[in-house]
Amino acid sequence: MTDLVQYLVEQTPTRDHPQLAAGDTVKVHVRIVEGDRERIQVFQGVVIRLRRGGNEANFTVRRIASHSIGVERTFLLKSPRVEKIEVLRRAKVRRAQLYYMRQRRGKAARLKERR
Repeated sequence: MTDLVQYLVEQTPTRDHPQLAAGDTVKVHVRIVEGDRERIQVFQGVVIRLRRGGNEANFTVRRIASHSIGVERTFLLKSPRVEKIEVLRRAKVRRAQLYYMRQRRGKAARLKERR
């Protein structure tokens, strides 16, 4: 059984995504299918959670939409739908999951940049 799991992990195409961490501001380029057409949609926000775990590794990105409504979206790291991930800036954080960002608004939601 472990041979089968190991084989499937090896068959998964490797993607050259950058190293992610909580607090990173990223642009995630996602392939969206609408009917018979396909397009790329960009979702930009702060990584508030990163779950490692082989093929099931995922990360959650939070952004503020119009009228100060927070939108969170979870992406599979090795999904074929995730076209590209760009890291715009890295922040200095002291937690692995930034759930406290959900209660922050405006200037209180800023993160200090890592230098």
